[in-house]
Amino acid sequence: MTPPLELTRVTQRRVACDGAADIPGGAALGHPRVWLQIDDHGYVDCGYCDRRFVLIDGPADGADQSALPDIAEGGSPKY
Repeated sequence: MTPPLELTRVTQRRVACDGAADIPGGAALGHPRVWLQIDDHGYVDCGYCDRRFVLIDGPADGADQSALPDIAEGGSPKY
């Protein structure tokens, strides 16, 4: 597996992603805003842009991200 394209460490389990947080020009260049829920794995991947959100001090924080499966909200791990 390869590591996620972008990794964002967060303090809350519910996060929003529009794919354009760091892009000049904003949401016009991103994707529709989606709300994602981090589960007991400690991370969740955006289904649009593959940005990974990792809960600070959660089980995935500090782990080798390339070794973790993709987990999208509401989905089961993809091995």
